[in-house]
Amino acid sequence: MNEFSDRLLAWFEQYGRKDLPWQLPDAYGVWISEIMLQQTQVQTVIPYYERFMRSFPAVDALADAALDAVLQHWSGLGYYARARNLHQAAAIIRDEYGGVFPSEFEQLVALPGIGRSTAGAILSLAFEQRHPILDGNVKRVLARHRAISGWPGKSAVAKALWEAAELYTPEGCTGDYTQAIMDLGATVCTRNNPSCDACPVNADCCARASHTIADHPGRKPRRTRPLKQTTMVLAVSDDAIYLERRPPAGIWGGLWSLPELTVGEVDNWCQQNLNGFDERVESWASLRHSFSHFDLDIHPVVVRAHASSRKVADNGDSTWHCLSDSPPGGIAAPVQKLIDTLKTGNYVQNH
Repeated sequence: MNEFSDRLLAWFEQYGRKDLPWQLPDAYGVWISEIMLQQTQVQTVIPYYERFMRSFPAVDALADAALDAVLQHWSGLGYYARARNLHQAAAIIRDEYGGVFPSEFEQLVALPGIGRSTAGAILSLAFEQRHPILDGNVKRVLARHRAISGWPGKSAVAKALWEAAELYTPEGCTGDYTQAIMDLGATVCTRNNPSCDACPVNADCCARASHTIADHPGRKPRRTRPLKQTTMVLAVSDDAIYLERRPPAGIWGGLWSLPELTVGEVDNWCQQNLNGFDERVESWASLRHSFSHFDLDIHPVVVRAHASSRKVADNGDSTWHCLSDSPPGGIAAPVQKLIDTLKTGNYVQNH
């Protein structure tokens, strides 16, 4: 083992996190956790992970489940392509590997949603194979320790970080090392206010020596975030609300949502989908939701209709959902917020 990994492993023995629910020698559980932890904090992931594993305790259970059920367990976690990829990959493992989780790097990276770093994490944590990883926390540790400048999204910077990851990954104790370097980034070498004095590898940290901690890793070039607009119709009939399934790809792919319209289309939508609606049409204050690449202003419009007015019928891609029932599948956080607001009546109406 090299000196960097020796110091890191000694620190991990005393200070590392060893009580996370996915820290078991189970490739399936490690895989689920690694996918959930992409772009998401540990404390947010833990309850989702525990519920998910109770419902889908093994590959076959996940593969055999309806996508609606999988997306429902993912509701609120965001980046829903992760859940769709999990479901698709589980079916491949069931059908092509007999339900046995593959243990070869090439097999893993061929599965939907698994890249080089995720495959390396699974193989090192679950199989004790030597593979470097490069998640967000590890990028920060390595960028600072070796003073690798620039945004990691640039190919040259990513190449330098992968070379450092390969150099520091030891031949043995790879599972502990992988967890250790992730823990170091999450708890010590944090983005803001890092605890450099508590770092086990601070003695030869180049960014610390040059007083450039705050400059590493480089930030993504700032761009003006586009602002998009949409109108969402909350069509209410008795104690039910009309929901429709979104297309399988794209933003909120496969989730149940409210009809999305452009401004001025509400009357046309009502004429096409309802035989009539009463005079109680409400326009609520807009709700802003931020995605990774743009902001979305949602303008909610509530249309209250009699049950006899329903033209659209329940089918595989649309439903009149009873507000007191569990959701029919996954629902994006802002849509769920609007539905909850409808149920509580705690909304601000536009005038």
